[in-house]
Amino acid sequence: MLDRMWAGWRSAYVEDVSSEPSEGPGSPFIAILNSGRPDTETHIVWRGRTCFAILNAFPYTNGHVLVMPYREVPELEELTADEHTDLWRAVTMAVQAIKAAYRPDGLNVGMNMGRAAGAGVPSHIHVHVLPRWSGDTNAMTAVAETRVLPETLSSSAAKLRAAWPGSVERDGRPA
Repeated sequence: MLDRMWAGWRSAYVEDVSSEPSEGPGSPFIAILNSGRPDTETHIVWRGRTCFAILNAFPYTNGHVLVMPYREVPELEELTADEHTDLWRAVTMAVQAIKAAYRPDGLNVGMNMGRAAGAGVPSHIHVHVLPRWSGDTNAMTAVAETRVLPETLSSSAAKLRAAWPGSVERDGRPA
């Protein structure tokens, strides 16, 4: 049974935190897209017509991908019909690439919309796609609150680019 603790005095704090301004002009994803740096440096693993996929810079596991539209929007319902279609097509492709590259026991696919839901970048909607394995938590996670990742982001990106459906890598960029 779920216990509840009433703390009505916390509503002022929640309202104050909810009204904090965003991180400034454009999301970190927009900054990466506008940086002019090659995809091999920014860990972009795939580019489509309206959406792209990039590795999570702070992954839960190796192969943790973020799929999102190029256009910065905070809400799912703000996507155009083309963006919506392309986003879910790209999520499916990310699932296929992760399965081929990592052979996981399962996957997590999900979105955190809004800061209260856990979105680290609430201004730019994105879908998390990540491989999972039976027993993929260990003593380091439970005791030291630390994750051990056996490969670099560059290695993960190369694996996923090579496994991305229909992709042929040229000069560090998927075709």
